[in-house]
Amino acid sequence: PKTDIVFLKVHKSASSTVMNVLFRFGETHNLTFAFPIGGGNQLFYPRHFLARFVQGFSPRTPQRFNILCHHMRFLQPEVQKVVSSSAIYFSILRNPVQLMESSFMYYKGTSAFSRARSLEEFFSQPYHYYNPADSDSHYARNLMTFDFGFNPDGVVSAKRVQLMLKAIEASFDLLLISEYFDESMVLLKEMLCWDLDSVISFPLNIRDSSTKSPLSDTIVEKIKDWNRLDWEIYTHFNRTFWERIDQDIGRERMQQEVKALRKRQAELARTCLQGIGSVAPKDIKDSSLQPLQHGKAKILGYNLKQGLDKETEHMCRRLVTPELQYSSALYKKQFAQKRP
Repeated sequence: PKTDIVFLKVHKSASSTVMNVLFRFGETHNLTFAFPIGGGNQLFYPRHFLARFVQGFSPRTPQRFNILCHHMRFLQPEVQKVVSSSAIYFSILRNPVQLMESSFMYYKGTSAFSRARSLEEFFSQPYHYYNPADSDSHYARNLMTFDFGFNPDGVVSAKRVQLMLKAIEASFDLLLISEYFDESMVLLKEMLCWDLDSVISFPLNIRDSSTKSPLSDTIVEKIKDWNRLDWEIYTHFNRTFWERIDQDIGRERMQQEVKALRKRQAELARTCLQGIGSVAPKDIKDSSLQPLQHGKAKILGYNLKQGLDKETEHMCRRLVTPELQYSSALYKKQFAQKRP
């Protein structure tokens, strides 16, 4: 199994669920994480990543960490200072239309979105709301482009798009697609030589459907246009994703793998969860499993079954622990004060 991993956690793309997979694997195998200084869940985002943002990094005695997966704005020469040269790099992408709709609800408090009552209103005159100079403007345009380290307000030319795609291809071993999450997990499992249970997950940081609104065809086109760089990244890597499946696994075996994954996930859900799955924030009984609520989004969580034996309870709890709580527990464990 591969243990040196860089995951670029792209916002609002099922990346919290992927992070849970990495947290569990890292904890099980006693691996070290490149944590932000002082804990927390962002490596001084939205600044470009620097090695010195990592707790325990020192240029004099560079310590290599196994897993780098907290939110960052990608800058490979700096990333290379904190991980092994053989590390596997991967990320996850999402259709920019759904990504924009999700960001609008989740980052409602940002300067570009706070005054617009709806996406329709925002797109009626985007530059009335959007100012590229605002420190949080990246949430409102080409967010994936920004997370990969590029300029989200760059002019869209064939040359720029080509250079961007080539740079991403040169840095990353695999790009997952959140719309095909199960297929993505199978590809990841193959690439990392992990077993099935290591990539099973329950969806984390997901919104209640009551806060999702259908988009008209006109708005969909406006979103694609406004996020043209993201659209180019997404369509390109959605295509190479399927090419990769055909080349490495084949569609037929992929179907079987996905079936096995879903079957195992359903078994774990029956073992671990009360009811049939995620519940509204107000219905989460254990406050330590309460996900962070943000913007206008209602973030769902889970209730564990009562009366599980200790080992099963531990396994189940790790599957449903929200990102912030899990990250902070692992941070405390890694930097426990060594008592004399």
